[in-house]
Amino acid sequence: MSSKLNWLLQNTSPGSLVLQSWLTRNNISPSLAFKYAQNGWLNKLRAGVYARAGREPDWSDALACLQNQLAAPVYLAGLSSLSWQGRSHYLQLKQSHCWLSAENKTLLPKWFKEFPGVNWRVISGLKLPQLDEKYRTELEVNGKKITASAPELAAYELLSAVPQNVSFEHAAELFQGLVNLNPRKVEKLLVLSEAVQTKRLYLFFASFYEHAWLKRMDISKINLGSGNRQIVANGKLNTQYQITVPEKFTMKGRNYG
Repeated sequence: MSSKLNWLLQNTSPGSLVLQSWLTRNNISPSLAFKYAQNGWLNKLRAGVYARAGREPDWSDALACLQNQLAAPVYLAGLSSLSWQGRSHYLQLKQSHCWLSAENKTLLPKWFKEFPGVNWRVISGLKLPQLDEKYRTELEVNGKKITASAPELAAYELLSAVPQNVSFEHAAELFQGLVNLNPRKVEKLLVLSEAVQTKRLYLFFASFYEHAWLKRMDISKINLGSGNRQIVANGKLNTQYQITVPEKFTMKGRNYG
């Protein structure tokens, strides 16, 4: 076996996606990759994109390829990140949906956007600056290392999708279990954020479920804007955070008008 083929087999696993740009950087030319495909080591998926033979690639192979071979700042996010960290009480809304965040308006390659069997949900409108590495975590997904949003950020991403893509009640179910978030990370995140509604909802749920980490935050540093925000139609106004919530969430406290 040639040293180049041996290197390829050592640095990939069955089902791994392999880009020609990455192969070229590692001294495997297009003609040599084509030869490996002819001999059954690689399966050609489309121009410049191969999969290591032996298993059908899945969405996690595509994301791992994007992160590792293109160094793209695209991360497993929101509901998907919480689910894979074991913080979701039940399965996602649809198994085919995968939540992603993409920094700096990163353009996703065509092969990735059209990857079969998955509906990428790219979160936008987070109104956050670029965050440092403490807001990322490394997960093992289907045997691969995937960089994902840390729980504090994933919760924020989830709440940014209420009520358009996630119901208030579903978000509440998930937030109830977030009992051990890092208060310093949450505080800094909400200080940096310019998304008033998302910040208010984050603090509302923390207060409603009486999470201990909320007491260790300095909420006075967080700009919560002014004026009411309607999150749910026909809801009741929580006067502390000036958001409308479903009536069953008015059972605790007196901050309602």
